[in-house]
Amino acid sequence: MRRPYFAAVVAAALTASTLPLAAGDTPWAERAIKDHIAEGEFAGTLDREALLEFIARGEALFGARFTELDGVGRPMATQAIIPTKRKRPPASEFHRTAGLDANACASCHNDPVMGGAGDFSVNVFVSEGFTNSDFDTTDPQFSNERNTNHLMGAGLVELLAREMTADLAAIRSAALRDARGSGAPVKAELVSKGVRFGAITALPDGIVDLSGIEGVDTDLVVRPFSQKGVMTSLRQFTINAANHHHGMQAEERFGPRWTGEKDFDADGHAAELTAGDVSALVAWQATLPLPDVMTPLDESWTQAAARGSDLFDDAGCAACHRRALPLKSLVFADPGPLDAAGTLRSGEAVGLSYDLGLLKWAETLERNEDGDYLVPLFADLKRHVMADRKVSALGNELLGQRFVERNVFQTAELWGIASTAPYGHRGDFTTLDGIIRAHGGDSRPAREAYLALGESERSDLIAFLKTLVISK
Repeated sequence: MRRPYFAAVVAAALTASTLPLAAGDTPWAERAIKDHIAEGEFAGTLDREALLEFIARGEALFGARFTELDGVGRPMATQAIIPTKRKRPPASEFHRTAGLDANACASCHNDPVMGGAGDFSVNVFVSEGFTNSDFDTTDPQFSNERNTNHLMGAGLVELLAREMTADLAAIRSAALRDARGSGAPVKAELVSKGVRFGAITALPDGIVDLSGIEGVDTDLVVRPFSQKGVMTSLRQFTINAANHHHGMQAEERFGPRWTGEKDFDADGHAAELTAGDVSALVAWQATLPLPDVMTPLDESWTQAAARGSDLFDDAGCAACHRRALPLKSLVFADPGPLDAAGTLRSGEAVGLSYDLGLLKWAETLERNEDGDYLVPLFADLKRHVMADRKVSALGNELLGQRFVERNVFQTAELWGIASTAPYGHRGDFTTLDGIIRAHGGDSRPAREAYLALGESERSDLIAFLKTLVISK
């Protein structure tokens, strides 16, 4: 799994070339998807052999450079997450701002391995794009420019979010039950895995006062993906990105069920990505290994990192960048239970599940006294205000996204950060020192504590962060 990027792409291409040919195809046919994965081809609980085969199919799709024979392009559809028609086809299908803007998933997620992060040069432009995606400017009033996050350990992140969502929903249900029983308002703290998401007040009539909620949507669903924390699942992320960046439209969202059309984007191709294809892409991402903590060969670095680790806590960085969150189960079900319409959910398709514990890298996960797996993501899966009037660099977006304020972002996961420069949601900070100094808003106290350190102490803290790597 941990292979240099180019070797992984070559392996993915070779895997794709050995798949059964589509009807009428020659071995040299210029299509990336040789054979779609039918619903039910992989189903139920996968054993290790079946899981590895499924991962290989997903890796081939992630590394594949899709072509117009696969369905690349969306001449009569925008990049919007809600299927939306264009008024007229674009003059050019490929467009750096509105898309199409990539040939493969691995075009952007490639540093330092396939599934990793991306350089500033592969930034994407995020716009809801419900009515028109034909903007031809990088002016921030039209879109938000975002750097590419890495996907390592992504399955663990989604499982954490699912468990946290279940915890918050249970707290809400208990508060409503107690309020009805007592005939009086009941205030309940929203705490899961040690992370506080504010509080709610349940009233006897069934109304819930949501004004005290912090860092999560009012439906209490923890959405762990994207810099804003607005993507619920790898499945949702995959379907959105495939349409936006490649014009490859997933049948479950753009097919007859929701649009009444087989070829919604009018490019001459139906079922460009089947439910099975999407599930394979999800499986490859969900099973990516977690980043590592490197042991430096240089003894002075080791000593500096040890001091920096203590300073990380002392400065208050760990208040948001929590070293680890506990996870009860490693079983990943797909489709999951929490997605909105346009993404399959549990019970809407032939489901499957697989235990991430079957994979070698899972053996590195530590466990607490309760038997929970400790996921060392250095984050809290919560949104925070990241800019204020004096420290405003991270408040540079002009468009809200999914009703999240412009200066609010989800805590960045620091595992792997040493391997994923540049930094910040736009990727315009070249050093860790620079991005720490840019922390405002809720993170301002930790920033001030960092600046109050001596130069050697700040160097020690950076030495610690530089041990958080993605292995090649």
